Parts: sequence; C-alpha cells; structure tokens
Amino acid sequence: MTIKKPLVIEQPKLGQLIHELRTVVGLTQEQFATHLGVTYSTVNRWENKRSKLSPMAMQRIEKLLQEMGEQGQKLLAKYQSN
Repeated sequence: MTIKKPLVIEQPKLGQLIHELRTVVGLTQEQFATHLGVTYSTVNRWENKRSKLSPMAMQRIEKLLQEMGEQGQKLLAKYQSN
C-alpha cells in the first residue's frame, strides 16, 4: 500500500500558485471559490498571503492541478522548486 504525501507549498509561493492557477483556468476569485467550496474572501486571503489553506482545500487544488495534465504538472513544478 502506498501512502501519498500531501502537497506542501508554503506562502508566499502558495498564493502565487493559486493566482496563476485561477488565471490559467480563466476563473475569477469568486468562481474559483465556488469551484473549491470556499468563499470569495478566502481565495482573496490566500492570494494575498494572509491565510493558509486547509488540508481539504489543498487536496482540491492538487486534484485540479492533476486534472489539468501536463500544464498542471508544469505549474506545480514551478512553485515546488527552490
């Protein structure tokens, strides 16, 4: 049995990743929030580095990145490096 490690990216990179991900998929903060099941203000705080993501939100973002295929993996690699 393989245990998958959770995605770990710290602020400020996490806020940048969320903003770029949201922009790439063409969603407003409000639309992105609805997609993830959070409020607009939550996404705004993430992007502005004023709040950390819950583990559930992080899992949803990781799933979205996986669903994007190669584009999502490149985006993820950009923010996981360094």
